[in-house]
Amino acid sequence: MEAVGIICEYNPLHNGHIYHIKQVKKLFPGKTIILVLNGYFLERGEISILSKENKTKLALIYGVDLVVELPFIFGSQSADIFADAAIKILGYLGCSYLVFGSESNQVEILEQVAITQDTAAYNEKVRELLSTGINYPTALAKALNLDIDIFNPNDLLGISYIKAIKKNNLKIKPITIKRTSDYHSTKEESNIISASNIRNKLKHQEDISNYVPRKALKLIENISLEDLFPFIKYKILTDPNLNKYLTVDEGIENRLKEKIIDAKNLEELIINIKTKRYTYNKITRMLIHILISVPKEINKLASIEYIKILGFNKKGRAYLHDLKEDLEISLIPIPNSLQYKYELTAAQVYSLISNNKILAYEKSNKPIFFE
Repeated sequence: MEAVGIICEYNPLHNGHIYHIKQVKKLFPGKTIILVLNGYFLERGEISILSKENKTKLALIYGVDLVVELPFIFGSQSADIFADAAIKILGYLGCSYLVFGSESNQVEILEQVAITQDTAAYNEKVRELLSTGINYPTALAKALNLDIDIFNPNDLLGISYIKAIKKNNLKIKPITIKRTSDYHSTKEESNIISASNIRNKLKHQEDISNYVPRKALKLIENISLEDLFPFIKYKILTDPNLNKYLTVDEGIENRLKEKIIDAKNLEELIINIKTKRYTYNKITRMLIHILISVPKEINKLASIEYIKILGFNKKGRAYLHDLKEDLEISLIPIPNSLQYKYELTAAQVYSLISNNKILAYEKSNKPIFFE
């Protein structure tokens, strides 16, 4: 039995995600669809407006066969680390294909870029460009000098997926589906728009019912990282050594200590400390890592110690049953592992502002079964 992998955050699950699942089913009729799902805190430093439990339920309702967890310690980091962990999980689960959205829809070019980015000459060029003061995405673009624009979010993440496949020597074939909406646009009005556009409309109390399925709409919580600002401010003010936390680098802790005193909200704090090197997303990731006390050494210490099964249907359960004899990793959470420790802490922090019973769900470790 072959499996097809997808990697998503569902923040929130919307019509574009349903289109994605339907296209995968058309491309691979009868094959098991495995979703690696990011949980409470996300790759761009955001907080999820759907709980992990509800995202799992929705994924199963709309056609995914097996849902597994992307651990917080990897899912809240930059694209390459996020992608590497997700691809490793799909590798453990025996996936033959990865299907992801792409603005360019030119997987051959994305593969070529992935190969180029793995060369010493390219990395040296990026370092030279960064030393001039430009930001990281701009340095990547200039170093590659391509005629085609592959510097949109889904293409860039796709390149990270392909690099992870090659790095881990996995026999997973990457396949793209043309993205039908503009990630940056907040003006699009078709029934498929970006998740960021949906969150922007939600922030401004606009109707989002045309873009999100009814079953997802009623589960969305209008929460954001802003709601955690009092806790973030307290942590920054009272912790004498912010430098020990992941992504707190280059003396940024001094600017944090200085600017937090008068900052009235999260947005104000970010604007006051943002630089060319410290982008908006990098800062929000950093603030999450400070809040959850993730140490700098985590990337050296942590590994994928187990794969947590969040949910499955009959096909997903049958796939797992057939796979179990060949699995090289536990499907049962390991309570004394770093992976579990920080997943639980992330859940505890998320529960401060969520209306869902987060901790009871997280500690049960019971997969959702969808018939």
